[in-house]
Amino acid sequence: MAVGEVPARGNIIPCIPARYILSVLSSIGMAIIYGLKVNLSVAMVAMVNHTAIKLSSHGNEHGPISIVNSTIEECEADPPKAGTTGDQDGPFTWDTTSQGIILSCYFWGYLVSQIPGAKIASKFSAKYVMWFAVFINVVCTLLTPPAAHLGVWAVVIMRVLEGIGGGVTFPAEHTLIASWAPPNERSTISSIIYAGTALGTVISMLMAGILADLFGWASIFYVMGGLSCIWLVLWIIFIQDTPSKQPLISQDERDYINNSLGSSGGHHGPSKTPWGAIFRSKPFYGILIAHMCNNFGWYMLLIELPIYMNGVLKFQIKENAVFTATPFLTLWFFSIFISKTLDTLRARGSITTTTARKIATMVSSVIPLFCLLALCFVGCRKMLAVLIAGIGVTSIGAMFSGFLSNHIDLAPNHAGMLMAFTNTMATLPGISVPIFVGKLTHSDPTIGSWRIIFGVTIFLYIIEIIAYLYLASGEEQPWNKTEDEKRGPEMTPLKDKSQSDYKTKDEA
Repeated sequence: MAVGEVPARGNIIPCIPARYILSVLSSIGMAIIYGLKVNLSVAMVAMVNHTAIKLSSHGNEHGPISIVNSTIEECEADPPKAGTTGDQDGPFTWDTTSQGIILSCYFWGYLVSQIPGAKIASKFSAKYVMWFAVFINVVCTLLTPPAAHLGVWAVVIMRVLEGIGGGVTFPAEHTLIASWAPPNERSTISSIIYAGTALGTVISMLMAGILADLFGWASIFYVMGGLSCIWLVLWIIFIQDTPSKQPLISQDERDYINNSLGSSGGHHGPSKTPWGAIFRSKPFYGILIAHMCNNFGWYMLLIELPIYMNGVLKFQIKENAVFTATPFLTLWFFSIFISKTLDTLRARGSITTTTARKIATMVSSVIPLFCLLALCFVGCRKMLAVLIAGIGVTSIGAMFSGFLSNHIDLAPNHAGMLMAFTNTMATLPGISVPIFVGKLTHSDPTIGSWRIIFGVTIFLYIIEIIAYLYLASGEEQPWNKTEDEKRGPEMTPLKDKSQSDYKTKDEA
């Protein structure tokens, strides 16, 4: 038995391998992180006193309204559904600037925590980094209602802390995947885990609206935060950093994982990050460019497209929650399907890892590109616009088995740190997209401005496609190796070798 290895007592659920229990619990963890991230966007509608805000800004609202009415009059607003009363007034008089700060400050913590989180996950424990991420989000979610009564600054503190927790999740999960996922299952396991982000978004959007209507806005935070505490207990009990430290696993599965990773340069613990070699690596830049450009499109579809559909097409999204949430559910199913398909083809030898990563990345960029192009000319056909947007969001799910898994192919020993770096850079579009859209649409919120916005996004998708096809690789890079691995296995001492030879001869 190797140093630090514990006896394998068998899987906790006989028919489910331990690596897939890790995948499912990780997926639920990512769902919690993203669910607690977006719930405030829904809760804000019920928290804010809309009447007071409109009265205070009454003198400034005539200009923009006249522009909207004169330029998009060809699209008529959806009639209100029976039983809907529009925005309900809450207790807080937060103006649009305060609301924007509250919703965006999440990224402040997200940006600063990723690289330190990756270092801690690699050097000490990815398991506990992930547990901390969910724990801090749960605590801050439960404290949000009392913080809201203290003032905007208190809510901002809660959101920044949640962002710190959210920022370490991807590096921690990448470190766990590098230690647990056999090469031929990386796409599937990565997709199961990261598709939880879409599932969490769906559940949060639907659940938050129901809770606010039935029990008030505060129940969103208490119920969702309270339920998430169950995960904290399950994660501690059932998850370990490596198969060798996991007692709830069969010996056959442990040997399979360790042997497959050992033959492909699996994760071997902390080592100095070779930044010089990384920044000279073409495949690394393929991931970086794809991550940044694809995230710009992702945030465009996630954040700004609903604004376009509501403001230009007059589609009442708040009254059509199912249409808003459904694409994230289909994204979840599609990401699992395409990852399993690509892993099966790789296992059969039909395609290489490089080809698999490029196929997935192309699907997650080419299809949204054409969807945005189609939206420029869809006119006022609202349901067609919803369908096109849904296809675009769904196809982005292929990124989980594309460039988002590629870090582990290049360097399993440094996968968490690579993800931390590229995800930090790819977070910048999350900050820049709302600013970019706001500047263009402030004075001219028409389809003409949105065509410019969609055109810029399409251009970035084209850059991603060209860069990733040319630069990307699924092969392990030389700079992944530790010094011991580069030297290779030590030679057997001459005395031992000779004794072994004699023993073989005698037995013969």
